[in-house]
Amino acid sequence: MTEPIPAFAHVQRAFAAHLRDPDRCPPPADIEPRRLQVYRDLIFNNLAGLIRTGYPVLCGLLGAARVDRLVRDFIARHRAETPYFLEISREFLAYLQQEYEPEAGDPHYLIELAHYEWVELALAIAATELPREGVNPAGDLLRGCPVLSPLAWSLCYSYPVHRLGPEFQPAAPPPQPTYLVVYRNRADQVRFLEINAVTARLLQLLMPGSGQEMTGEQVLRSIADELRHPDPAAEVAGGAAVLDELAASDGVLGTQ
Repeated sequence: MTEPIPAFAHVQRAFAAHLRDPDRCPPPADIEPRRLQVYRDLIFNNLAGLIRTGYPVLCGLLGAARVDRLVRDFIARHRAETPYFLEISREFLAYLQQEYEPEAGDPHYLIELAHYEWVELALAIAATELPREGVNPAGDLLRGCPVLSPLAWSLCYSYPVHRLGPEFQPAAPPPQPTYLVVYRNRADQVRFLEINAVTARLLQLLMPGSGQEMTGEQVLRSIADELRHPDPAAEVAGGAAVLDELAASDGVLGTQ
């Protein structure tokens, strides 16, 4: 038999519903409007502040009024899975990906830019530490098996999200996608490298669990075969320079 809901629980639910969506959910009776306004402002201002901090470029491009409407809709509509302030950016991204309804004038790159800004924050606060055991930082990246950093994320976007800003807001995506690797180095700095599709494939093959472990040279020759490259040795030489650049950036940590 289902237990009846206590009267105070009905009041709590009505109170919470009103704070989330004051335009559509009336408050419980007998609560002073001034006190209600304090709570409404507290919730909105806290969440709006976190979202503006987590998405500075996006919020700057959208403008204050549009951001306010997005935050109010986020509060009213989204059911967060965590109470932690550091996870609010992830919850806002989930809202944009699953529940957001575009308005006239919203840029087509809105969700991609939000994802890119979330990645920067997610890497900055990630609890993952770069391994110091089982990795030879001075290993030969061609003869050994390169170790990809767990804090290096290979990403692909329709828009050049890393270049978006007040002076650059394309109305349509360019013909070619944008490939990036965003990473956190040993100094705990979040950085990015713009890469191409071949380097993105290289990173994919270096990911743990991608298949049989291969040396750097084997990986590069495999890519040359996929591309039907007329000069595999040139592909290996070019790929070796890419591996060196990734290693200098802590995107590749060394060899097994």
